[in-house]
Amino acid sequence: MLNDRRDDGYTLSSERERIDLDRVHQWLSTDAYWALGRPLDQMRAAVAGSEPFGVYDGDGEQVAFARVVTDGAVFAYLCDVYVDPAHRGRGLGGWLVRHLRDHYAARGLSRFVLVTRDAHAVYARHGFTDVEPGRWMECDLRAATPSRTNGAT
Repeated sequence: MLNDRRDDGYTLSSERERIDLDRVHQWLSTDAYWALGRPLDQMRAAVAGSEPFGVYDGDGEQVAFARVVTDGAVFAYLCDVYVDPAHRGRGLGGWLVRHLRDHYAARGLSRFVLVTRDAHAVYARHGFTDVEPGRWMECDLRAATPSRTNGAT
């Protein structure tokens, strides 16, 4: 369980039951380039299949979110990092990322990856580096169409 509190009253928690799924869905599906239009049922499944984290203000209102997909032993993928626009500029994103990095390092994981189009500097401050070109590949399944192979691979 991950819990921490800053002097200014913000709290970071890994308590799944505290996640305000409706709020997170609203943020991501309307304001996050990587999740625009994501259906609520898909968001619900994504949170259920990962380790979600929330940041809460002094009143207990959720103001930031991130989730991690991991095998729990070697590999973790950081995704859906989002800070409510009204709370940006207070270092919450960096605080969240730093805690997650340290949390998974303490669990003995050796690889922590993420994908970003516009926040490289934020993550670089916390030890993330560009992945070596020519080694990592991806398949954007949103653009893939099923092929008919008649069982051939």
